[in-house]
Amino acid sequence: MNEATGSGPQQAADTALELLVHGVGGTTPQEMLNDPRTVRITGDDTAAVFRRADDVEAETNATRRPAEHQGKPIPEAYVWCNLTSGNGSRALWLLLLPFMVVNLAHWMRPTVSDNRKPAVRLYGLLVRLTGLTLTVLLVAAACEVALDLAAWQCAGTPDCAREHSWLGFLSPAVSDGGWWSQPGRRLALASLVPAALTGLLWYLSHRTWSAYESQQPRPREDEPEEDSRAGLGRPGFWYGRRLVARLRVAHTAAGLLTIAAAVGAAAARHDREAGGPAALDALGWLLNGAFVLGAVFVLWVVCSRGRSEHRLDRQLDAALVRRLPLGSLALLVLTFVYAGWPRPGWRSDHRLSGGGTAFGTIALVECLLVIALGVVAHVLYRAQPDPRTAMRGLAGPAVAMLACALGGVMSGGVSQRVADWLDGTGGTIAGPPVLLTWQASVIPPLLLVLFVLVGWLARRTVVLRRTETAAVELAYEDEPKDESTTRRIASIRAMASLTDRAPRIIGVISVVTLILGGLALAGALATQDAPGEAARDTYPVVRGAAETAQALGSWLIGVGFILFVTWGRRAYKDRTARRTIGILWDVGTFWPRAAHPFAPPCYAERAVPDLTWRIAGWTRATGGRLVLSGHSQGSVLAAAAAWQLEPSVRKRVALLTYGSPLERLYGRWFPAHFGPAALSGLHRDVDCWRNLYRATDPIGGPMRLPGDRGPQVDREALEDPLAYCRSERHPLPAPILGHSDYQADPVFAQEREKLLARLRPDIPAPRPGAGPEEPEGGPGAEPTLV
Repeated sequence: MNEATGSGPQQAADTALELLVHGVGGTTPQEMLNDPRTVRITGDDTAAVFRRADDVEAETNATRRPAEHQGKPIPEAYVWCNLTSGNGSRALWLLLLPFMVVNLAHWMRPTVSDNRKPAVRLYGLLVRLTGLTLTVLLVAAACEVALDLAAWQCAGTPDCAREHSWLGFLSPAVSDGGWWSQPGRRLALASLVPAALTGLLWYLSHRTWSAYESQQPRPREDEPEEDSRAGLGRPGFWYGRRLVARLRVAHTAAGLLTIAAAVGAAAARHDREAGGPAALDALGWLLNGAFVLGAVFVLWVVCSRGRSEHRLDRQLDAALVRRLPLGSLALLVLTFVYAGWPRPGWRSDHRLSGGGTAFGTIALVECLLVIALGVVAHVLYRAQPDPRTAMRGLAGPAVAMLACALGGVMSGGVSQRVADWLDGTGGTIAGPPVLLTWQASVIPPLLLVLFVLVGWLARRTVVLRRTETAAVELAYEDEPKDESTTRRIASIRAMASLTDRAPRIIGVISVVTLILGGLALAGALATQDAPGEAARDTYPVVRGAAETAQALGSWLIGVGFILFVTWGRRAYKDRTARRTIGILWDVGTFWPRAAHPFAPPCYAERAVPDLTWRIAGWTRATGGRLVLSGHSQGSVLAAAAAWQLEPSVRKRVALLTYGSPLERLYGRWFPAHFGPAALSGLHRDVDCWRNLYRATDPIGGPMRLPGDRGPQVDREALEDPLAYCRSERHPLPAPILGHSDYQADPVFAQEREKLLARLRPDIPAPRPGAGPEEPEGGPGAEPTLV
């Protein structure tokens, strides 16, 4: 496509451009530009910039524009929704939900004045280690299903093997002692399932890494390490190519080593107990030593390097990227050969040894990492407290705990569902490790806590509605009173304000999850029995509660697994369902993959360079004025792009945000990058900025900048609805718009015109308060737009 550019005359210099960036869920360029005829002027099928057909050559030939468009800014639409909800393979991202959540925890650290503090590096290290345990947990769950439940228990039990004929060739009884029926060979063959899963995760990560992390930002000079610029404005912030490549090979190696340890440890345990050949016993010890060395090396790779944000780090550690996965794969193949060696007296019965210990160790390590992360986050918060920070700086540890819980529920759900399917009428196999049954049993108590919180929110909504009723009556005091309309507006305002209660909800759930997880681990280790069996000799009430929790938890986790698979299958086939999932990714995958390489890719590493290249290219080619107009999540992308612009370009750009979560969500949950200091710095950097919001909007809100900067950015809350009751001007009831259709409000066009007036065609005027010797945008210089 031909990219619209100017030729440099005064006509182009007088041109104004409004670059629109949509929010979550996506939309079409026709809807954004309010015109059925649109043309893609730059970009591809994944993300592109569109214009109305009449505006393609508006810079060089403005007379060709329709009369109703003359004198108005040229609208352009940046459409990025396919970055998160494009083809059917996006449905596979549902498997990566725990990885995405733990990656969010990395970016939730509290604000500190010195980003080189050891505590900051320790915070990032703890989150990366938590992410590594999630990879091991997922692969261990796949090993539990394929190796323990299918190859060891079911294939080793004649009744189960006959019930599932596809396992017959693995069963000694059904296959009459066939070649594959020996336990070691069964385990080696079944391990291809978790190995394929690990390979799939590597493939998805590598594929998205090539499409997202490898996008080159605009070249800029490196900054000193002690530079205090906001993180999103650093040259290398949106270029995490090297770190993701290192983490990818480390996690791939960890997955392969987990599989090799599961297979090799079982064979080595048999060789030690049965007094087998000395050569096999020695090889087993050597393999165990190799597993330990491999694990230590993986930990070193994960711990040795964090993100490089002050410069574009174009190195790749090519030798490490190639050799570590190949070395782990070679060790896995050697383990297959070792396990498959003939052992005539080896039989499989009960559960595969070591499974319960492995899951217990993972759960214990995750709990300790979350507690340590909470201590570090508390130390960081105390150094620079901010009352608006969510959960007093403990949001990161809380979210990391939820990521571990999600991983546990998914792994336990898969194991329990497969065990129920293989077991049939029951009693043929032992089932998954006891710990997984205990973890499923704590789901009902957790749901009870959740119901209590829902009740608290409902009560809080009633109280808030009473308060909002008085506010609505005051806002529309000149209108005829209508109780039903007032009640409807007040209810929506009260519901919208519940967003601000999210930190308390997340905090309670995470603390309860940590306590229940610890109790489940302690119960499994102390009793070595399922909850129902462990409580058999206790009081009838306790026994009944334990049996009910176990049965209900098993049912809930099975139903959850079925719903999860059904949702993923529907998303694969249905673009509408895939877009619904894309809304979740729009929020969760804004941040680079700093903690987990298998998380869904960071779309901002493509979108932010797209915006900065377009803005810088257009302003330099035309010398015109540009309003960067972002709605909802699009305002976050717009702010990130503005931070990345050179100062000379930034002074040609005005920022218009509406329905923006910049402070209400991002400022509270990610204070290190969107806190008061960062947003105040953005206000100083851009030439001018206005923010629109409504009291009925559950997502957008004011920026709350300190001092007199707040009124310069935030306009008072817009009226919603625009008309309280019917009138000659509004004969039909006006809708309550909430988070949508900000452009329908006349205030939107007024504020845009004020921004364009501030961005004059010539050199931008000094801000009020700037002296003759002070450069524009200097300290204390602020725009006056009202």
